[in-house]
Amino acid sequence: MDISKNKSMPLTISAVGYFSVTLNDFSNMEAIKIYLTPKLFELNEVVVKAKSLAKKRKANLKLFKNEFLGITINSLKCKIMNENDITFDYNADDTLRVFASKPILIENNALGYRVTYYLDKFEYYKKTGTVYFYGNMIFNEDITQEEAQNGSYERRRKSAYLGSRTHFFRELWVNKLISTDFTIKSLSGKSLRYKKIVIEDDNGRKFLNYTEHLALEYNISRSYIIFLKNKVYFDENGYFDPSGIHWKGLMAEQRIADWLPYEYSIK
Repeated sequence: MDISKNKSMPLTISAVGYFSVTLNDFSNMEAIKIYLTPKLFELNEVVVKAKSLAKKRKANLKLFKNEFLGITINSLKCKIMNENDITFDYNADDTLRVFASKPILIENNALGYRVTYYLDKFEYYKKTGTVYFYGNMIFNEDITQEEAQNGSYERRRKSAYLGSRTHFFRELWVNKLISTDFTIKSLSGKSLRYKKIVIEDDNGRKFLNYTEHLALEYNISRSYIIFLKNKVYFDENGYFDPSGIHWKGLMAEQRIADWLPYEYSIK
């Protein structure tokens, strides 16, 4: 596979029945051997027959879709096409764990995409109301002639992009947060400049780095960056290491229904 045209972007390898692997630092001049870890799930949900379990599955599925797709306007036009491939772990009452042996297929009729999502992990903690999930997404455009003509998809895509995580990291990369209405502050309210929160290694790779959590404002909305790692890798396309950050505020509400491919740009 020739990846030289996209050498600045992370390389993610996914396969049915295996966990995805993402490479952020590699040389495209050499062959790479990649070993995937198989998904071995020990679940007590094999066949849902009992009425009580069927009722619980229905409630779990609703909760999962709210946390996975989101509850924004765009989520109302999203549909999971293979719900039967989604299973749950009923052993833990305080945590909802979700598994999918096959990619989750999503029709996003708000933004005009068919999305294939390779789910690696999903955990929702009921006591705190926090969710943590990650995987790999593949976008395919699904634009009807009527929608393409009146520009409905593009208007909704632009609205989803502005103030998003992708928008933030793209502008952070080129140090243009101020000119695009983003403001970063410490928890004490002190405004922070680029050099205070971004470090760069010898290979030109950039990392978001600060000693405490950050408050992020865009226009009148506010979000919070909770660091799970000392430094978080990001690139010019808006990609960032999702395992390094926990989000709160508006950006935390933006889920699959509002996400765009890294190739997206405002027309």
